[in-house]
Amino acid sequence: MSISIAYLGPSGTNTETAALAYQSWLAKTKNQTSTLSPYANISLTLKAVLNQEIDLAVVPVENSIQGSVAITLDSVWKLERLQIQTALVLPISHAILSYAPSLAKIETVYSHPQALAQCQNWLERNLVDVRQVATNSTTEALQYLKNDSSAAAISAPRAARIYNLPILAQQIQDYPDNCTCFWVLGLNPAIEGERMSVAFSISANVPGALVKPLSIFADRGINLSRIESRPTKRSLGEYIFYIDLEVNGKEEFTKAALKELSTYTEVLKIFGTYSVLPISI
Repeated sequence: MSISIAYLGPSGTNTETAALAYQSWLAKTKNQTSTLSPYANISLTLKAVLNQEIDLAVVPVENSIQGSVAITLDSVWKLERLQIQTALVLPISHAILSYAPSLAKIETVYSHPQALAQCQNWLERNLVDVRQVATNSTTEALQYLKNDSSAAAISAPRAARIYNLPILAQQIQDYPDNCTCFWVLGLNPAIEGERMSVAFSISANVPGALVKPLSIFADRGINLSRIESRPTKRSLGEYIFYIDLEVNGKEEFTKAALKELSTYTEVLKIFGTYSVLPISI
């Protein structure tokens, strides 16, 4: 039976590229057929899984230049039951698409906030004083080009090919090794893999409140590959802490660590154990 996969659309986004790669991986390694469905934003993409309208969702979670995608972390914390099936690491290339005859004629640049941020140095050097406008996705930004020759969009070169749009500049990301990690999320845990993602809140912001939980993993030789905080949105100074654990070969240590961690936390959520798949495009 075919499974359905939601992604941040419309067609041409980097998230679609990641979803296509995952679709191909499922076909080759699992002999599993699948269909892709675009959604307007990350929140709707994840809610489609939670509401069982669709089986899986592919969403961006972290970029090597700009860090984590806040809406993804906040949504996964807020929406109960979502579990990470796998992580996909995709190289990201950005281009300027426009009907303008030259860069000098551009007055407005549209794109997703992450794409704008990943190209800030280039924009400051080449499009000084040009207005920057955020959109829900890099592909959504393309809708502004058709009727305005002074408008430009930052999008993937693949989107230019799909929609037959001219490219004025390529490889405009500020760092050449730009890449984004995407999570594939569903309602069932993956169980096996080399990485585990968890998040927790603490009951009080007091000295040592974070040191004690983190020392649990250090004492057992479990490496943390990522740690960051997001506000709880309840009160200034209260945070949710997200951590990624390298758990391969340390399953029993990890189980004991999580049991002890629960004694130091207010709320503890485990988002799953999963593998990380690099994508070649």
